[in-house]
Amino acid sequence: MSKTSKDEILKAARLAAQAHGYTGLNIRGLADEVGIKAASIYYHFPGKAELGAAVAQRYWEDTAHDLEAIREAEGNALKSLSRYPHIFRRSLESQNRLCMGSFMAAEYDDLPEPVKKEIQKFADVNVVWLNTQLQEAGIASAEDGEKRARAIFSAIAGAQLMARSRNDIHLFDEIIEGYAQSGLLPSVTK
Repeated sequence: MSKTSKDEILKAARLAAQAHGYTGLNIRGLADEVGIKAASIYYHFPGKAELGAAVAQRYWEDTAHDLEAIREAEGNALKSLSRYPHIFRRSLESQNRLCMGSFMAAEYDDLPEPVKKEIQKFADVNVVWLNTQLQEAGIASAEDGEKRARAIFSAIAGAQLMARSRNDIHLFDEIIEGYAQSGLLPSVTK
């Protein structure tokens, strides 16, 4: 099996997990989706826990890359912060899916230990990035930056959850606008 097949498995697993969580990862279903035999998946991933950990790891790594790309494209921390909700919005844009990190975090008690560790890394990557941007923008000090970063991360994930439950991406946008108006998210004058 080629590296491409492994990437295809991880991509299909990501989409399944964004729609149905860890419990939605079904080896046979993924094999059908990718067009291979279920036994071929076991070549790369000995079991569901290893597959779940691998897809969660890929998810936080992709998110870390995307966050850095936002920072580079925007050129300053304040503008980067204003683009942060887009990371969560794009899941809703993809057939009303949920952020995989959020979905799996909701299943935390039922996750195998390796998956739990990767899901925690997803939250850590977001909080560290937010904290850095908040401090660089002069919005938060080193003492309160992490607390505010956690609040923003949680609020954005909550907005996504509310919008998904109503299948209404415009609700997500309205909630994000409300966060900016209330001061939770910094606003950028255009």
